[in-house]
Amino acid sequence: MRSLFLMNILLTLVWAALTGKFDYGNFIFGFIISYAVLWIITRGTERAKYFSRVPKILIFIGFFVKELIKANIQVAYDVITPTNHMKPAIVGIPLDAETELEITLLANFITLTPGTLSMDVSDDKKTIYVHAMYVEDKQDFIDSIKNGFERKLLDILR
Repeated sequence: MRSLFLMNILLTLVWAALTGKFDYGNFIFGFIISYAVLWIITRGTERAKYFSRVPKILIFIGFFVKELIKANIQVAYDVITPTNHMKPAIVGIPLDAETELEITLLANFITLTPGTLSMDVSDDKKTIYVHAMYVEDKQDFIDSIKNGFERKLLDILR
């Protein structure tokens, strides 16, 4: 997968050099064109896994940006209004993630979202403890992490 990504980047740079335009739009267009060419060339091989991961990564990035904006608005609203809307809680979330990489990435993405902080992982690596500023219902919070960050992250990594 890494070699296909590097080939995709190389072909994108070749495209930009051939067209003589080094702007964002041309790079994105070149990436899409080279992605399509590589997809056609590697169809039916085991290297085709790259082509299912790239859309999942883009979906995850969009999901993360949406959650980031939503959390920033929620925290900013709480800061600028005179009443306190916080309902803090420490929630134990059962993990489907198994490897160190999966758990670390999940914990980091949770912590990068304002209003949440990954605190600890249990010794058996089956539960992650998260402090959240706005927890109306613990089960809803658990479901939002499991069906959001964890599921989308595991779709990319597995």
